[in-house]
Amino acid sequence: MAFWSNWGRSAWREFDSGDASGAVELTKRHQTISLTKQGAASGNLRINLSWQMRTSDFNSKGPSLLRHPLQMFKPQVVQAQGPAMVNVDLDLAVMYELKSGAKGVVQPLGDFFGNLNEAPYVKLSGDDRFGSGMGETIYINLDHKDDIKRLLVFVYIYDGTPAFDRTHGMVTLYPSNGPRVEIALDERAPQARSCAVVMLENVKGEMIVRREVKYVYGFQAELDRLYGWGLQWGRGYKSKV
Repeated sequence: MAFWSNWGRSAWREFDSGDASGAVELTKRHQTISLTKQGAASGNLRINLSWQMRTSDFNSKGPSLLRHPLQMFKPQVVQAQGPAMVNVDLDLAVMYELKSGAKGVVQPLGDFFGNLNEAPYVKLSGDDRFGSGMGETIYINLDHKDDIKRLLVFVYIYDGTPAFDRTHGMVTLYPSNGPRVEIALDERAPQARSCAVVMLENVKGEMIVRREVKYVYGFQAELDRLYGWGLQWGRGYKSKV
């Protein structure tokens, strides 16, 4: 039976609805969703980060050319309403902890791209450095959910201006069944370099997705301390484009 036929109106009110194509948004008020209850705790879970490398707050309105036709031959004065442009490279990553006790990270930094069919059952498709329409995507093999204890999906600013609220970041989960799940990264967090976005946790066999959206001013090591992962971190770099 289809997922939607089992979901009553009362259940629908548990989440902030998205657009008509079928999306739910995890918010401060409604933070969790069960992949198991919606029949989506198997197959590949796709997680996508989309963002814009540059945003402009320019107000470039000038005089009407109909009233002042000669203005088209003059250079236009552009007035900025705030910081004009944002250059930023956002990275999508996952800290994993398996039932076996194995822990680690899947991230572009250091080329830790993971493995989908073997531990950690998490795979990063690639590194988007320019805020393209495709963004960055991580796949999680939920056919091995019994091997997974918890997964922390996080985003960090590898390079550029700390400005999460102006990159229009969105992390979207695409389960194998049911609506996609959206988590917006639009809160103001001046100087924050990293954000713990969402936790996937195996709770007595049930795969729970919980919104986190916790900003920190450091990088992976600070997120590690916040969630008690216990990994050893060192300085890393990306290869040049």
